[in-house]
Amino acid sequence: MSAVFAIDPGQNGAFVRVLPDGTLLPYPFTHTTYKDVAVELSACVGKKTLFLEKVHTMPGQGIASSGKFMRDVGTWYGIALACGCKIVEVTPQTWQKAMKCMSKGDKNVTKRRAQELFPYLHVTHATADALLIAEYGRLMMGGL
Repeated sequence: MSAVFAIDPGQNGAFVRVLPDGTLLPYPFTHTTYKDVAVELSACVGKKTLFLEKVHTMPGQGIASSGKFMRDVGTWYGIALACGCKIVEVTPQTWQKAMKCMSKGDKNVTKRRAQELFPYLHVTHATADALLIAEYGRLMMGGL
């Protein structure tokens, strides 16, 4: 059985680890470093699958912020590959449709849906998308 992880790669995103019992552990990037994620991924033995939101730059986004954003995405790829993860890219449209929360850019929609699914967690705008991507991944992996 494969361990499941998820990343919403935005600066205000998060990393999520899915425990064998299906519990989700969110690590918002405001309190989590690249090294923290690498330690979590490395500590897990066996098959590992990381669901990573497939992203692109947005119209009107500045060159510097686009560059930093894409550098961060590349760093996540490097960390995941170095830790032996299989990477599955998933578009926002794909996971949002599966999780029944088509947001059309409204972060409140995904936050509300994540809170419905995970009432035992304190869901924030930073963790909502990563939690939903993780749940999508968990379901795609056969629900563990």
